[in-house]
Amino acid sequence: MDANEFRRRGKEVVDAIADYYENLDNIPPLSTVSPGYLYKIIPNEAPETPESFEDIQADLKTKIMPGMTHWQSGNFFAWYPSNSSFPGILGDMYSSMFNIVGFNWVCSPAATELETVVMDWLGKLVGLDKRYMGIKDDGTEGTGGGVIQGTASEAHIAVMIAGREMALERLKAQGLSGDEADKMRHKFVAYFSDQTHSAGQKAANIIGCKTHMIATDDGLRLTKQALQAAIAADKAAGLIPFFVCGTFGTTNTAAIDDLPGIAEVAESEQIWNHVDAAYAGAALVCPEFRPLAAGIERADSFNFNAHKWMLTNFDCSALWVANSTHLVNALSIHREYFPPAEGDTSFVKNYRDWQLPLGRRFRALKLWFVMRMYGASGIRAHIREHVRQAKWLEEQLLADGRFEILAPTVFGLVVFRLKPSVIAKGDKDVDLEDLNKANNDLVKYCNVDGRLFLLSTLLKGVVAVRVAIGSSFGTQKNVDLVLDVLKESASKVIAEL
Repeated sequence: MDANEFRRRGKEVVDAIADYYENLDNIPPLSTVSPGYLYKIIPNEAPETPESFEDIQADLKTKIMPGMTHWQSGNFFAWYPSNSSFPGILGDMYSSMFNIVGFNWVCSPAATELETVVMDWLGKLVGLDKRYMGIKDDGTEGTGGGVIQGTASEAHIAVMIAGREMALERLKAQGLSGDEADKMRHKFVAYFSDQTHSAGQKAANIIGCKTHMIATDDGLRLTKQALQAAIAADKAAGLIPFFVCGTFGTTNTAAIDDLPGIAEVAESEQIWNHVDAAYAGAALVCPEFRPLAAGIERADSFNFNAHKWMLTNFDCSALWVANSTHLVNALSIHREYFPPAEGDTSFVKNYRDWQLPLGRRFRALKLWFVMRMYGASGIRAHIREHVRQAKWLEEQLLADGRFEILAPTVFGLVVFRLKPSVIAKGDKDVDLEDLNKANNDLVKYCNVDGRLFLLSTLLKGVVAVRVAIGSSFGTQKNVDLVLDVLKESASKVIAEL
């Protein structure tokens, strides 16, 4: 393919992408293929000779498309959104054009410096404290800064490594040698709640530390008191606390942990305090949500996924650290083939030392496109409309009379179930098993309908239905549809009792 054919085919692909997005509401959001379907219809070896673009495009439509679940559909309500946008796609196209491996400043100065700039832009946009900024107001280098990770899972691993480094330095400051401190690693313990994302446990598995999973309160929140008790018990058992993760917007219910209380305990115990805001952090672009995040200004690190609810195509996970020293010390390795920058290095961050891989894509470019083409006002409007739709759906479900809300609707997530009284037979109290089955059946009927996709979850043994509103391309009519399907499906479930 030469430049002329690329130009022609590229225009065809852009047209196909635009057509896809314009017709998303007419495509069932959930793929219905069976496991192994693709192995039966494509060759088991790569072609020996070149194949035509037309043949590949035809196979995309007839073989790949049936196996796609359409995350960008306005009728996709299953998991938290994975926002796409046309500005994000355009930025990604330019990133693919450059196709750099940006492990240090010399690799492409613009890639490093733009990431530093846009992460400061984004940090200010969500109201982060100045200590998280890479560049101070006077133009000099800050002690903290932001870096774009691939996912929140990668961010978890990076900051847990930083927390471990901080704990080792603390032990050495108490008089242990480096070898003696290293031999204590098996005693290190990290703290999560029973609602913390699975990324926390995976990070602990990877770095090889112990974990303490703490039960949440009735609001499914990690509290100061529960954390204090867990740490006290572990210290009495000879373990060494080194890391805690609080969550701003949990996966199951979008609950907000006691971030000020967690910060107080973390400061007292001198352990790394990370705030995972993978989903709900995007809401902080709206000032009215910032009081809910009190305490993040005291954290050691803060992370949210711009690729979830902030219009930036996957992958773009924004991580900030208040002080990069421990992160860089833990992950920095020098080789002679990593040439240093010369001159003023205020804007020179070797982001290879802020992440697990060496190489990195030019992800800042798509974020730059999104922030410029939407502007702060456009991003806020995007968030506020989804919150409005979620609160409208909550009101409609309550007005129906057959549903009850199981968690406060604060952001774009509505968590509910069919009422026990609706499932009860006669004067008998409903059995939890029967109630859970009825709500699982509710979700099943909604998905069998084919027009939308949603999921249930389990909250301390109780089955709950989740509707996660947040598609870049969704409108009120999509929320009208989910309400209609929920009502229709509820009637089917009740009729079968």
